[in-house]
Amino acid sequence: MAKTKEDRIKTVYGGGGHVVILGAGASIASTFRNPEPNGKRLPSMDNFIDIVGLSDIVGSLPQNLRAKNFEQFYSNLHNDNPNSDEILEIQNRVYEYFKDMKLPENEATIYDFLVLSLRPRDLIATFNWDPFLYQAFCRNGHIADMPYLSFLHGSVSIGYSKEDKRCGPVGMQMRRDGGLFESTPLLYPVSQKNYTEDEFISMEWDRVKGWLHEESTKLVTVFGYGAPDTDVEAVSLMNTAWGTANRRNMEQFEIIDIRTEEEGVKRWDNFIHSHHYDYTNDYFSSSLAYNPRRTFESYHQHNLPLTIDEAFSVSNPITSDIKTLQELWDWHKPLIDAENEWKEESKKKK
Repeated sequence: MAKTKEDRIKTVYGGGGHVVILGAGASIASTFRNPEPNGKRLPSMDNFIDIVGLSDIVGSLPQNLRAKNFEQFYSNLHNDNPNSDEILEIQNRVYEYFKDMKLPENEATIYDFLVLSLRPRDLIATFNWDPFLYQAFCRNGHIADMPYLSFLHGSVSIGYSKEDKRCGPVGMQMRRDGGLFESTPLLYPVSQKNYTEDEFISMEWDRVKGWLHEESTKLVTVFGYGAPDTDVEAVSLMNTAWGTANRRNMEQFEIIDIRTEEEGVKRWDNFIHSHHYDYTNDYFSSSLAYNPRRTFESYHQHNLPLTIDEAFSVSNPITSDIKTLQELWDWHKPLIDAENEWKEESKKKK
């Protein structure tokens, strides 16, 4: 007899791993569903200059330094003079634009769904500067064990203490001598993205590379990140850690993106073995929404079933109809209760 939804909820495995990589599209999707309370829009690199308010700076510069794409423009400016007043002003404006953003109070956003969909065996790595992922992590942490996080291009929410070799909320006191977590760099010239130069960024990259390289990691989801040409070094680092598609011939690669499947898959072709991928334009059609907190269990039962029944285990999907945080927490409670029971049983066996 095939397993039921109740079986899916109560089946908890200890191993496995799921890496989720976020790009600007994830934050844009989140604010499309739940607009930012201050009315701020999430920019892409192509409309970044207009939305963040940098047009006056661009207009004051020679034509040869200008570019529609913000990363290319910043790279041109950096190559011309890395210590210019314009670069300092751009850095300040970018930080100020993003730092005051916040998730709507009591509303269940895509970021809330996301952090609750994974467990401590999993990792969310983001290229985004906005504070949404960290805010969701904080406001849902009392409900369930959270996944690990990596901020690959820094974040306005996250600071770093060089003395303590630790990161934490920007401005919060860390050390007994009164030291604070200091803000980390956000902007990098596209032609010189040296992820080992900054200690904090290097640490964040080491975490995601280690997770991707780990044999127990069987699922990777890329959400709203199109592996742009300006991020060649980033994609190369991830590809080296992941290994060849033939080496990862049992792993499943998933893409959530608004562009066509043909274009999206082409961007990630080196990561995908044969037909081992899923493609969707909507978070709520992804593995994260089909089996929250049980993505690895679902993968294992469908790809490495111990019995014929396991191969036909049904999913436990969450839907976009959930609107409030309380509704979201209530929906996840049976899953979390099953995990707590599993942890207690595991302790008894030791």
